[in-house]
Amino acid sequence: MNDRDINLEEKKRGRPAIGRGEQINVMVRPEITQAIDAAAAAQTDQPARSEMVRRIIREWLVERGYLPE
Repeated sequence: MNDRDINLEEKKRGRPAIGRGEQINVMVRPEITQAIDAAAAAQTDQPARSEMVRRIIREWLVERGYLPE
């Protein structure tokens, strides 16, 4: 058996996909970053900062009727 006969799966590099979406970059003041981190730490699953920001935005949009539940 030579190297061409071996079927190896290629490892995917980078961040795991969250589905299709648009990247939005924002700068926030340190106190906002600290508040986001504190909110994430209070969650049982302790999401990453980016996931916590997605949750906060989604919750805000749902509460105001801009996004269906």
